[in-house]
Amino acid sequence: MRKSTLTFLLAGCLTLPGLVRAADSADPAQIKRGEYLAIAGDCMACHTAKGGKPFAGGLGMPVPMLGKIYSSNITPDPDTGIGNWTFEDFERAVRHGVAKNGDNLYPAMPYVSYAKVDDDDVQALYAYFMHGVEPVKQAPPKNEIPALLSMRWPLKIWNWLFLKDGAYQPKPAQSAEWNRGAYLVQGLAHCSTCHTPRGVAMQEKSLDETGGSFLSGSVLAGWDGYNITSDPNAGIGGWTQQQLVQYLRTGSVPGVAQAAGPMAEAVEHSFSKMTDADIGAIATYIRTVPAVADGSTKQSRSSWGKPAEDGLKLRGVALASSGIDPARLYLGNCATCHQMQGKGTPDGYYPSLFHNSTVGASNPANLVQVILNGVQRKAGSEDVAMPAFRNELSDAQIAALTNYLTAQFGNPAVKVTEQDVAKAR
Repeated sequence: MRKSTLTFLLAGCLTLPGLVRAADSADPAQIKRGEYLAIAGDCMACHTAKGGKPFAGGLGMPVPMLGKIYSSNITPDPDTGIGNWTFEDFERAVRHGVAKNGDNLYPAMPYVSYAKVDDDDVQALYAYFMHGVEPVKQAPPKNEIPALLSMRWPLKIWNWLFLKDGAYQPKPAQSAEWNRGAYLVQGLAHCSTCHTPRGVAMQEKSLDETGGSFLSGSVLAGWDGYNITSDPNAGIGGWTQQQLVQYLRTGSVPGVAQAAGPMAEAVEHSFSKMTDADIGAIATYIRTVPAVADGSTKQSRSSWGKPAEDGLKLRGVALASSGIDPARLYLGNCATCHQMQGKGTPDGYYPSLFHNSTVGASNPANLVQVILNGVQRKAGSEDVAMPAFRNELSDAQIAALTNYLTAQFGNPAVKVTEQDVAKAR
């Protein structure tokens, strides 16, 4: 879970200052393993600015109720990056949320999840960042947070209340694959950062499958981290193992879902580069997370909608000659790629708009974000892109288009207002 729109969650990744170079005799195999673990942890998403050098920091992210935070340089540069941290410093930051200078990190840095990473993997990560990353001399901009809110001593109390120390402990009754999946989902992959609801102190309400709300959905930075529990309607209980593996690997399951925003970044930078065994283990574990229903969702997100019967009178809405005409907006901005009937293309590159989780969701937040910001996703050799319309369409036009799409191709009960779109920008 991860960059740009991940906002609050990813914001803390940036506060992780430098780390220190270990002995020059570091094991090449350990460094290589650390590189893979950094991919699994999606460290690139927070610590690399758009167009910047890997792990050099400087990515600015707005944080609700705080301001704007910039990611730190975690390359082994001794002045602006990771040149002077010992392993103990590194471990304390990653698993306990405390920087070298003793400052507490903002819990947007997913150290609550990383606390479950075992000692060997933390050692491998340290070896990689000290020896496998190119040093870059680049100091990030100063965080833009009001002085009163920049005090970090309250975070000591937050950690005392919500941080659970101790690496993941395998469950003997479960298979090795299930335990590997649980270790990754709860730890490095920090799936709960986006997909688990938060309490009044912005703490995750549950940290594993025993907590009752684990992975049952959360809205952060304008994006809806969907319920991915085994509930067949509110969650992904209707997905097969292969569908979930395919989604994690490519970001696309035609007729079901396509990744955008933070999830697209997670696919591009992390899941698409992980081993088949690990992706399979993640899918195996997630599909067993206890179902959490929301009481109102009666059918799955991807089950809504049907093709438009008429390109000019989609579901009986005639084109108007003046004012905001949602059908005309669709035909002028969407139909070229998604086709007049919303079927998309046969190869799925331009997805169908019906039987589409984004259009069929009970919360239209992600649909609004996709229209505003477009889609950029690369997985393997496939590079998927949809243009952003934030500069082409007004808030009122985007609201009208969103409502038109949900009425024609998705959940017709879902509506947004012009004010909702303005807030999402």
